[in-house]
Amino acid sequence: MMSSVQARIGRERQRYKDHLRLVAGCIPFKFEKIVDGHTRNPESRLLVLMISSPNRHDLVFPKGGWENDETVEQAACREALEEAGVRGILGENHLGEWEFRSKSKQNNCSLEGGCRGYMFALQVTEELESWPEQALHDRKWLTPKDAFKLCRYDWMREALKNFLTSLPEDKKNEMREELVEFSMMPVPDAAKERSILSSGRFGKTSVMQRLEGSYNKSKNFSFAALDLASGSAVEVDLSSEESWV
Repeated sequence: MMSSVQARIGRERQRYKDHLRLVAGCIPFKFEKIVDGHTRNPESRLLVLMISSPNRHDLVFPKGGWENDETVEQAACREALEEAGVRGILGENHLGEWEFRSKSKQNNCSLEGGCRGYMFALQVTEELESWPEQALHDRKWLTPKDAFKLCRYDWMREALKNFLTSLPEDKKNEMREELVEFSMMPVPDAAKERSILSSGRFGKTSVMQRLEGSYNKSKNFSFAALDLASGSAVEVDLSSEESWV
């Protein structure tokens, strides 16, 4: 199915609170049946949907500005449709509230660029063949483990963890080993960034500081990227000249 919806542009209706731009987004997900031909009752695996951005190797969940003519839930659903071309059933409660910098203001030392985001779970029931921002965003279904590696922001990793713990008990039992693995994955920078934003002390983001420190100490810089051939997360090493092509 194709969408005739136009993406909203501009910030005339943008909501703000405490000098922070209010943002809404979601983690789209679905359960895919695994049929191997031997089991009478096929198992299902959880997949989450992420989107790309131009000239970036990492991925994000759909999100955007919450406007003054809609509820936060409507804003989250709108962004999922505009950026990822999906519709579905939104969770009743949001997964959490995060404060972070907009991508264009990562190195700004002023209050400008601060955001407060609300993330929801969205069980996808419809995937559109075309969507308003299709030219800007490719979409990719991933396992939670690969999604965790490919998240651009630490606060999104924290949201993904919250989403997994919010799953129904029967689904948690199916994913017991994966959930145990996720519980041991640290997300150290999200809380730190919230503290910096709330205090108004803006310097370089904690992610930038961590990456710079890693590079300076080891002269070896790498990150997770998406292998388009296999559809899985891979480690990209930027320490060699061949990587800078």
